[in-house]
Amino acid sequence: MDIHEYQAKELFRNAGVPVPPGEVVTTPEEAEAAAASFGGQVVVKAQVHTGGRGKAGGVKLASSPEEARAHAEKILGMDIKGFTVEKVLVTPAEDIETEAYVGVLVDRSTQSPVFMVSPEGGVDIEEVAETNPEAIRKVAIDPRYGLLPHQAYAMAAFLYDEPSQVKQATKIIGQLHDAFTANACSLAEINPLIVTPAGEVKAIDAKVSIDESGLFRLPEVEAYRDLDSEPASETKAREAGLSFVKLDGNVGCCVNGAGLAMATMDLVKYYGGEPANFLDIGGSSNPDKVVAALEIITSDPSVEVILFNIFGGITRCDDVAKGIVEATKRIDIETPIFIRLTGTNETEALEILKEAGFSAYTSMDEVVETAVQHAAKA
Repeated sequence: MDIHEYQAKELFRNAGVPVPPGEVVTTPEEAEAAAASFGGQVVVKAQVHTGGRGKAGGVKLASSPEEARAHAEKILGMDIKGFTVEKVLVTPAEDIETEAYVGVLVDRSTQSPVFMVSPEGGVDIEEVAETNPEAIRKVAIDPRYGLLPHQAYAMAAFLYDEPSQVKQATKIIGQLHDAFTANACSLAEINPLIVTPAGEVKAIDAKVSIDESGLFRLPEVEAYRDLDSEPASETKAREAGLSFVKLDGNVGCCVNGAGLAMATMDLVKYYGGEPANFLDIGGSSNPDKVVAALEIITSDPSVEVILFNIFGGITRCDDVAKGIVEATKRIDIETPIFIRLTGTNETEALEILKEAGFSAYTSMDEVVETAVQHAAKA
């Protein structure tokens, strides 16, 4: 789950990271009032779940409350990479002497959090990695012990030479690690981490992604979810207890079990097709889940065929069959459906489908190849 910059800053602030104050507003009038309350120059920043806000014109410097209002009028309602700006953050402008990057993310290869720091901040870290990889220092954190003091110090010393700045950065790196672990983050980054002319080290930007599997114990973080910025299909899938990821293909997949879902998508690719989604109905024997899955898949106009691949273990094939039949009664499904059911109550499932006018395969290769061929002709 992605959260907005102002929410990420709140998490950082709670962990002690020095973050400038700011106020989130939804109207130009509120932006003007916020700028007046801070005094001096302010920055008006679009709050959307995507990068590249500055390049798109979503980040503007204002020297007066009136200018802040004018910027807010232009930014609010702006489309940035498919996201409509509904709110902006007004925050005091900072004098910047240097910019650095500090981030921590979950690295699957090391099965641990990994810090990345660079004295080249204010630009995409991917760009730095490509053009000047020597400017990036990576440090894997053993989850058994957490971030150790000498690791934080070594990273800070890589960023700065001045002892006072090293000391401040060491503390901030530790605080960022605290925010990362306390809030089930998969990513937490400060870009840029600045040094002011007075020698103060501050975090003036923040980006955080949350591992949704940890939200059950973090209701205060769950409350940060912005449903307006989330595709309706993902909202519906989460509410129905489905694992769903939208992809760019035209073969809609409905599978039980993440491993089988991955294998199914691999097979779709093998036969020359492109999966339109990852959708795992899990081990439940609830027909309503199947109905919800079909509603989600059919809401995607790019889907040319629907592919069911069910291996019944805990999931009963007859319940999936009932869900398919029920869904066709509730919603008008014109998209062709290709079904493979095998396992628990397979015979009963095939009979239910037959009575409703459906046929089913037992071979995984055969059903996937047939579905892909049909999608190619659509």
